Amino acid sequence: MTETNRIEYKEKYNDNFLKEVVAFLNYAGGGIIYLGIDKNGNTTGVEDIDKLQLLIKDQLRNNIVPSCLGLFDIVTEKQDSKDILKVIVASGPERPYYIRKYGLSEKGAFIRTGSAAEPMTARMIEALFAKRTRNSIGKIKSPRQDLTFEQLRIYYDAAGKTLNGQFAKNLELLNEDGNYNMVAYLMADANTISVKTAKYAGLNRVDLIENNEHGFCSIIKATKAVLDKIELENKTLTRITSRERQDRRLWNAVALREAIINAMVHNDYTRELAPKIEFFDDRIEITSYGGLPDGVAKEDFFMGVSIPRNKEMMRIYRDLEMVEQLGSGLPRILQTYKEDCFHFSDTYTRMVFPAEDKTNNRISGADTLNGGVNGGVNGGVNGGVNGGVNELEILIKKRPGINTREIRQELNISQRSLERWLKDLRNDNRIIFKGAPKTGGYFIVDKNR
Repeated sequence: MTETNRIEYKEKYNDNFLKEVVAFLNYAGGGIIYLGIDKNGNTTGVEDIDKLQLLIKDQLRNNIVPSCLGLFDIVTEKQDSKDILKVIVASGPERPYYIRKYGLSEKGAFIRTGSAAEPMTARMIEALFAKRTRNSIGKIKSPRQDLTFEQLRIYYDAAGKTLNGQFAKNLELLNEDGNYNMVAYLMADANTISVKTAKYAGLNRVDLIENNEHGFCSIIKATKAVLDKIELENKTLTRITSRERQDRRLWNAVALREAIINAMVHNDYTRELAPKIEFFDDRIEITSYGGLPDGVAKEDFFMGVSIPRNKEMMRIYRDLEMVEQLGSGLPRILQTYKEDCFHFSDTYTRMVFPAEDKTNNRISGADTLNGGVNGGVNGGVNGGVNGGVNELEILIKKRPGINTREIRQELNISQRSLERWLKDLRNDNRIIFKGAPKTGGYFIVDKNR
């Protein structure tokens, strides 16, 4: 594979690395830098990969202006049995970015042109500066300054990370004047932001049967509450055939989780509006406010161009392991749902995912009636307990040796639910754990032996 406008190979880390990062930050598509691969695409590997990873983080944090925290990811990979680093860089909303010691000049500002990082002319710098986003939530002053962050501290502690006395500065919760910004307001224990989930009987918004508010608290807590609600509504459907029992959920759990997280992180909060989720008999609709970023077409969006609307939020969600890496969410969604499930306007983005029925088709009117009766009983009992256990058994059958972390990620369930399901399967002698506690996994019991 050769270098392109969005891929750069570097055999070793050197002084030109910052130039390459700045060039991708200023380029509408962002890009990826591979360290440990030469210009011909040959894998050379890197030494002391952990030390190099820390060095790069420190360099990017301290030497690029404006702050690019939340706009890059560093991923370790193996290629040809050698360690390499993959540095994913998103296009920034505050372009032009530049190397601090050279200032906003041709020596400090670069942009990707073809497969090279080229100096930006004064005219290019002026044009980008004129388009710079000035109303980002990182710059807007919070409507309240008496904020507390106990909920955020709890989530960081649970992730094995500690918020020290400088956390507000480190997480970019302060604006240029040193006041709490809108990011801080969203992360605080109390605010006016609430995510709405609504449920309708039928295919339109006429018959509202359930309306919930998830919020007025840390947006992290609200996100987790919404994910719990989604898990509850995403029932397991069962079909008995002559050969086997087939269990399937209304919506793909992985894609649905990614869609919710994307809606939360990329929502336009400048007007204090939060995403909304609506359930219908035949679909789920996830709406976030704000259209595509300036300069990004639909084609670019589906090709993976990443321009985070709220880079500060993206950084926190990644800290809490709610997001894996930049640009990873959309590909997971598109593995299951087609591009026509996305709808864009100037003011909002909406994802519409069709539900499945027992024949793997979209639910029809007749199916809706049966689903209301049978789903209410069987879905409430079997879907909540037996359905989850059976779904877990099917997953282990498909992926022998899978561990608990991988199961939780695949099924998007709580640790408590997973422990209960595993216990049920072990008690029924349907699964067995093999290997060491840290490296082993689960297997289906071979009852023919």
